[in-house]
Amino acid sequence: MMGGRVRLSLLVFLSCLSALFASVRAGDPYLFFTWNVTYGNLSPLGVPQQVILINGQFPGPNINSTSNNNIVVNVFNNLDQPFLLTWNGVQQRKNSWQEGTLGTNCPIPPGSNYTYQFQVKDQIGSYFYYPTTALHRAIGGFGGLRVNSRLKILVPFPHPEDDYTVLLGDWYTKSHSTLKMYLDSGTRSLGRPAGVLINGKAGSAKDEPPMFTMNPGKTYRYRICNVGLKDSLNFRIQNHTLKLVEIEGSHTMQNVYDSLDVHLGQCYSVLVTADKEPKDYYMVASTRFTTYVLTSTATIRYANSKGPASPVLPEAPPAGWTWSLNQFRSFRWNLTASAARPNPQGSYHYGKINITRTIKLIGSASRYGMLRYAINGISHEVSATPVKLAEYFGVGDKVFKYNVMGDEPPPKDDKKITLAPNVVNGTYRDFIEIIFENHEKGVQSWHLAGYSFFPVAIEAGKWTPEKRKNYNLVDAVSRNTIQVYPKSWAAIMTTLDNAGMWNLGSMLLERQYLGEQLYFSVVSPARSLRDEYNIPDNALLCGIVKDLPKPSPYGV
Repeated sequence: MMGGRVRLSLLVFLSCLSALFASVRAGDPYLFFTWNVTYGNLSPLGVPQQVILINGQFPGPNINSTSNNNIVVNVFNNLDQPFLLTWNGVQQRKNSWQEGTLGTNCPIPPGSNYTYQFQVKDQIGSYFYYPTTALHRAIGGFGGLRVNSRLKILVPFPHPEDDYTVLLGDWYTKSHSTLKMYLDSGTRSLGRPAGVLINGKAGSAKDEPPMFTMNPGKTYRYRICNVGLKDSLNFRIQNHTLKLVEIEGSHTMQNVYDSLDVHLGQCYSVLVTADKEPKDYYMVASTRFTTYVLTSTATIRYANSKGPASPVLPEAPPAGWTWSLNQFRSFRWNLTASAARPNPQGSYHYGKINITRTIKLIGSASRYGMLRYAINGISHEVSATPVKLAEYFGVGDKVFKYNVMGDEPPPKDDKKITLAPNVVNGTYRDFIEIIFENHEKGVQSWHLAGYSFFPVAIEAGKWTPEKRKNYNLVDAVSRNTIQVYPKSWAAIMTTLDNAGMWNLGSMLLERQYLGEQLYFSVVSPARSLRDEYNIPDNALLCGIVKDLPKPSPYGV
């Protein structure tokens, strides 16, 4: 009897292992991770508080991968609430099943686990992951994710001595449950953050070891991401310049800057050379475009350091957003460099493709009754059944309606906000133009999952079709997150060539949580494995699809 059970368990194990290997692309290496997600007690700003740890780490472990690697992450949820992670910037080609948002996936129940399986297909660059459930992002669960170039692909700069991840973000000392209560009440916002963290720390304690060490004369790569909740941040290093080499998966022209504005959700790679007096130096991160200024530091030490860092910190750029806009305009795609593939980035001539659809989006807040945020008057409401699952199982009409939001914002005097799942039909392989208009006083930051896009313009005022004559149609940097300055607009272009369900939303946690997001449903007419993978065997099911039989799988 016991032998039969062992044989049965072995067969089940082998079956699961076979399914796992079938899900990854043959010939491409794979990386396996096991993550235990727990609460812990730390004092990032000197005040004891509950944080989310991954394998006991805050921030979570870095994922260090290479183009086309298959990544397998088994996440054990040891919290007392459902939990999900998303992989910010990973395009999940044909595979929105692994996106990890509440519109694509059922959360991992407490005491359970889920194994993500995805490929960083044809990508390089600097990214991060973070939780999408409740307000978990406000207490951790985030970490870095880098995708290195394959050895046979030439990188347009010498191999650095080392590669460092720098996760910046504003931070609250209140618990995530308290912050969630604020927003759920509909009567108040998150308010002002309590400070700024650099890799989970605020400021350099006197006896604390340096965050990073550099050998004299050597050059280092720093991957800088803003993983915060509310504020844009400026990053700088005492007495050192920053040579920009990559933005969110694109090699850039290698301009040199004294500092960089890093908006919510954005990632930049810079080269820093240890060519100064051998001592300690401060990295500095400070808030931008706010009535308050919050600042944090971390120490970089030369290996032969002969003294402490100067207490005089480098100044932030001028107030206002003109300086920041000019910096954005100086970013240029490196047209001759290769990215994940051998062909030069500039071989893709996006500026010569005809636009098939223009979508103009205005984010707004409403305090009529309860505080909500909306796009074109629609405030996204999270459904008990993820919209991707409802669509796939053929019960979408019981969960949401397509296109409740129009491609144009409502008239200016129409202040009504409608709460509903916000799902927009996107035609497969259409080349679209999206205009973001910001009529408010704060900087907005927007992220598109599943794609990279070309930010062809940011200007003050309101957009009109005549503004297209000012577009950069040659060397805009392909990326996934874009800022929109107050009383300004931004235009992006992308091809909807990735079948699936993809989130477009604010990276400001409060705005996203209270409805400033939508989903693009991009369905391939062929319904073929060439265009989209089948639902994984281990997919978690919930809501009205929990007990439904799975639809017939796609064929080739």
